[in-house]
Amino acid sequence: MTKDVLYSLTKGGFAPQEEMLEVARKKGKLYIGIPKEIAFQENRVPLVPDAVALLVNNGHRVVIEAGAGKAASFEDTDYSEAGAEIVHSPNDVYKADTILKIAPPTLEEIEMMQPKQTLYSALQLPVQPQDFLKKLISKKLNCIAFDLIIDDAGIFPVIRAMGEIAGGASITIAAELLSNVNNGVGSILGGISGISPTEVVIIGAGTVGEFAARAAIGLGATVKVFDNSTSRLRRLQGQLGSRIFTSVIIPKVLEKHLKTADVAIGALRATRGRTPCMVTENMVSEMKTGSVIIDVSIDQGGVFETSELTNHTHPVFRKHGVIHYCVPNINSRVARTASYALSNIFSQIMLTMGDEGGFDGIVRKDAGLRNGVYIYNGILTNQYLGEAFHLPFKDINLLMAAM
Repeated sequence: MTKDVLYSLTKGGFAPQEEMLEVARKKGKLYIGIPKEIAFQENRVPLVPDAVALLVNNGHRVVIEAGAGKAASFEDTDYSEAGAEIVHSPNDVYKADTILKIAPPTLEEIEMMQPKQTLYSALQLPVQPQDFLKKLISKKLNCIAFDLIIDDAGIFPVIRAMGEIAGGASITIAAELLSNVNNGVGSILGGISGISPTEVVIIGAGTVGEFAARAAIGLGATVKVFDNSTSRLRRLQGQLGSRIFTSVIIPKVLEKHLKTADVAIGALRATRGRTPCMVTENMVSEMKTGSVIIDVSIDQGGVFETSELTNHTHPVFRKHGVIHYCVPNINSRVARTASYALSNIFSQIMLTMGDEGGFDGIVRKDAGLRNGVYIYNGILTNQYLGEAFHLPFKDINLLMAAM
């Protein structure tokens, strides 16, 4: 605090007084590194050029590896004009204090990281090697799973944004697979006068299910939504603003409606572990020949027993005459849109982090971001991960209170 001497009028004249002036919180200048994604068919980038310009104009330094935004149609010149430094070696990127990535780092990338760095990325532990966590802990890093961050409204903003995109994209993909161009049965998704509309069954009433339903209804399809939560089904009805068929997941009822479905969307998301398998192989075998399954939940194991991982190069296979699309990263199909959606979230987190003086400042103040922290200064803070990998862990809130 600084002191300025003022004078106030008293009976005896002017008396000196001290005025306490508040000193503004010292903002931190962030050093942000964005490496080029090397994960298979990961086309998104965490910050678009406009967001980089915003951060640079606020005094932060951004270093990006050459070609990092190319798959999302952003050129290196777009970033350099926005104020980013373009480097040609990932080693130069990993000198930054804060690393922003989409996919989790590989073991080779972890080796390039510096002790005490802060890492923002997806977690995706089911596909990580056993010593993944141990390597991160040994570097004494701060690690945040951006898909576990909660915003002021109590929702997961990254999951919500990616769910909106995946839900809408699942219907456009289904429409393509029903057409003759992709060796489908030659049906239009929706309907026209005098012809029965296409039937779409959606399993899951979360964000993916909601936006798949919106897209299908917009095209004129008949939509049926199944979920184990009546509250989610009720909320979905309110959000759509129209009455549609909804049901809790009862195998016999689900099987009945799958038999007449033209499209089935798997849109369940597990809070822990694997997505429950709701559709047996026998149910799939009873579906119409040429019908389409889009298993958006395949990254967590899949809703359909017949689902198998595919990719953007070879996205579909047929089983029991049913076309299956089981690409785990649908959002990379529309990488530019997905990058903008992610960038809107990450740029605000970075600005707030700078305003709070760095990572320690924001993690103390923001309970929603704290929810995404799974390693803090080399200490595992996620109970689920500790139990799953038999590693010691501590509650981050207790760590905050002790410091």
